[in-house]
Amino acid sequence: MGYPFYILDVFTAEKYAGNQLAVFRHTALMSSDEMQLIAREMNFSESTFIHADLERGSGFDVRIFTPSEEIPFAGHPTLGTAYVIQQEIIRREVPSLTLNLKVGPIKVDLDYLAGRPHMMWMKQVPPIFMQQLAPEGMAELLGVTGEDIDHRYPIQEVSTGLPFIIVPLKTLAAVKKCRPDTQKLLRYVVGLTAKNILVFSPETYRAENNFNVRVFTDYLGIPEDPATGSANGCLAAYLVKYRYHGSPVLVARVEQGYEVNRFSLLSLRAHEEGDIIHVHVGGQAVLVAKGEFI
Repeated sequence: MGYPFYILDVFTAEKYAGNQLAVFRHTALMSSDEMQLIAREMNFSESTFIHADLERGSGFDVRIFTPSEEIPFAGHPTLGTAYVIQQEIIRREVPSLTLNLKVGPIKVDLDYLAGRPHMMWMKQVPPIFMQQLAPEGMAELLGVTGEDIDHRYPIQEVSTGLPFIIVPLKTLAAVKKCRPDTQKLLRYVVGLTAKNILVFSPETYRAENNFNVRVFTDYLGIPEDPATGSANGCLAAYLVKYRYHGSPVLVARVEQGYEVNRFSLLSLRAHEEGDIIHVHVGGQAVLVAKGEFI
């Protein structure tokens, strides 16, 4: 039996930019091993598998695999899969839908233009702030100097469903010169909850954007990710917690993927309410191809 599949670019307004995603349907009877093999064959940062065209409870059951393992949550797979569900399964405008992921149900809100989702927003789970890390070891790992790190803010493990190490840098030049050593990185993350690193600066390539970001995912077998919703959700929570702009409210545009020629744009909204930071990550998706996987 064949499986309908779709290839999309996510966090982009045009083809051949943003982050690539493969989405497969009717996979309820597919084994975990087969899903893993398919994800490895696709060799995108993630591939997703929709169990059925019918909702279970309030949402659609979806699993996410990298080429090396299943993961509980990731940003661009969530938004891209929601796009496929709306366009190919539901086929009518709905204000929101829910994906039942390993991390739990994730709601995606949809805004439309000309009958297609123009902007999709996902609310991520409340952030968890974990271990703070020494800047000296991180500077050596990234190939930057201690002067490149913004010491006003900590280097910290943060999770909004998938954990990342957040590293504040001062300048775009510092972000550009990051060259993590894969073997050092793999040794460094032993014993840490987070295995992947996000570096950012307030300097950007394009004046209309607020932050430039790079995300290093050597641990998952992909040296650099061009657009990472889960990591940027962690960044949004971090920016609010430490009042990066002096406010408990964040509205920001993030550029990513410039170093790998996959120009991406992510939108962030976050605010603090009591002891909880609410995080939304938004972006667009474009369908590139569809067919049947046999």
